[in-house]
Amino acid sequence: MRAGRGETFIISILLLGSILFGSGCTDSGNSSIVKVGNTIQVDYTGKFENGTVFDTSVEEIAKEAGIYTEQRTYVPLTVKVGSGQLIQGFDEGVIGMKKGEEKTLTIPPEKAYGEYDDAKIQAVSLEDLNLSVKPEIGQIFSSMYGDQFRVIDVNETHVTFDSNHKLAGKTLIFDIKLISIE
Repeated sequence: MRAGRGETFIISILLLGSILFGSGCTDSGNSSIVKVGNTIQVDYTGKFENGTVFDTSVEEIAKEAGIYTEQRTYVPLTVKVGSGQLIQGFDEGVIGMKKGEEKTLTIPPEKAYGEYDDAKIQAVSLEDLNLSVKPEIGQIFSSMYGDQFRVIDVNETHVTFDSNHKLAGKTLIFDIKLISIE
């Protein structure tokens, strides 16, 4: 039995559609969501639970919050998801997002910078430090291994250092907007 022109056309369209679908040339809808391994750009504003802004990629928000720094360039953050460039809670929070989507992430300390550890506070004799100038509270020192130590107290004989991350023990809230996915 011989097929007519209409049937041949329909069969050709179905065959072409199955070839395109099977080859991956169509968008299954999953290519536009964030997955581990994607490089993304996000605008973000990081806040504490009381609403105080501690960091942002948006210049206007930095100015409003009183944290604007002229030397900084305010641009979206570009990162590879799952590469360890972000804190765990942020990394996990962007997975599944779509371009243009906005989201608020609430990240507990264990998925951010860890719990505050009193064992990371250490008093060191000024004599042992052998410094020409007495350290000041807030000053940061780095070890040859890249560890950072913040001066939290100074007296006539000792300097007290804190090697906890400055955001350790804090729940962090990030308002984010996904700008692009690669």
